[in-house]
Amino acid sequence: MSVPVWLWFATIAGLMVLLAIDLFIVDRKPHEVTIGEAARWVTFYVAVAILFGIGIWMFSGGVYAGEFFAGYITEYSLSVDNLFIFLIIMTTFKVPAIHQHKVLLIGILMALVMRGIFIAVGAAVIAQFSWVFYLFGAFLIYTGYKLARTDHNEEEEEYKENVALRFVRKVYPVTDGYRDGRSFVKIDGKRFVTPMFIVIVAIGTTDLLFALDSIPAIFGLTKEPFLVFTANAFALMGLRQLYFLLGGLLNKLVYLSIGLSVILGFIGVKLILEALHTNSLPFLNGGEPLHVPTIGIEVSLSVIVGVLAITTIASLVKVRRHPEAVKQVAAPGDHL
Repeated sequence: MSVPVWLWFATIAGLMVLLAIDLFIVDRKPHEVTIGEAARWVTFYVAVAILFGIGIWMFSGGVYAGEFFAGYITEYSLSVDNLFIFLIIMTTFKVPAIHQHKVLLIGILMALVMRGIFIAVGAAVIAQFSWVFYLFGAFLIYTGYKLARTDHNEEEEEYKENVALRFVRKVYPVTDGYRDGRSFVKIDGKRFVTPMFIVIVAIGTTDLLFALDSIPAIFGLTKEPFLVFTANAFALMGLRQLYFLLGGLLNKLVYLSIGLSVILGFIGVKLILEALHTNSLPFLNGGEPLHVPTIGIEVSLSVIVGVLAITTIASLVKVRRHPEAVKQVAAPGDHL
């Protein structure tokens, strides 16, 4: 897939325009985002992603379009699991409901920039060392195994600050409470950061940690950096609104971790098969490719959509029959 430089710049500019419109319309007057408003924005972002995928199909063919949609759906579904941590962060720092959208917008914008760096580095490594797919595949299978063993009901729902947050607290004093929507204030001539800034850094850096499994996963579906970046961008842009839309539904997806673990394991196997098919390691089959079957993008897309559909239906059936199975996670706006 040949992507001219001007298309990269045009795409990034278009994404920035969408974010600017979102920021201007939603955050011009801070307010608590309603379910109806969130639903309209989610529909809008999903529609834009679909139109983008159709554009890829028209100009580059169905294979690349399929890779984009598979990557987009995978990144979006992996991001849903991240929302549990976002809920815990919002609750821990008692973020006022009217400022939660701004926190997510800026935090995810930071994550998008950092993911862009990850993607560039990953593409460069893959171009030089094709054997890295063995590592990616093994890592995804291991991550899927760990995720399958995760029990959200037994997890300690307490956010532990990472190195970046501890560094910020060491460099800057933090105010006792929020100062409207400001991140920095001056008190008696001394600069302070507010809890708003701390939460934004927490959201951004936490999402970066999640990129450690999502980036290798999407590289298992497409090797095109342009598709990897745009699939991540559209998934992250729609994530903020999804946070408010899902609300109480989020804690009913009791089998989400199992479904995502199956997807990660599947992509891990796909990566290893492709690595074997193009093998160049001298100690394996004399450095020659092995004749193993590979998994096409059509099968990958079908498996991803099918697993997510089964996971969602099974989760809703489970909590309907056994209400006590609902995960005890605070909804947006709780404990403020």
